[in-house]
Amino acid sequence: MNKSQLIDAMASEAGISKAAAGKALAGMMGAVKGCLKGGDKVSLVGFGSWSVSKRAARNGRNPQTGATIKIAAKNVVKFKAGSELKGCVN
Repeated sequence: MNKSQLIDAMASEAGISKAAAGKALAGMMGAVKGCLKGGDKVSLVGFGSWSVSKRAARNGRNPQTGATIKIAAKNVVKFKAGSELKGCVN
């Protein structure tokens, strides 16, 4: 499912227009991005939670040459599925 298919599904499920569903999805994504950027955690009970984790700097290898390279430290987004979401796929 891509973004436009998700908007279509949201609109039909909620009985609203596609434009309103698109705005709602954009608002939700913006709110999640803002919270994660601020270092907060976002939890939707039953669905899952997003959090930011720090990945330490490490050494890697260039697969073409085999040379050792340094990979910089960075923040990564993690998602952990909630119990309802896990239950509906099993």
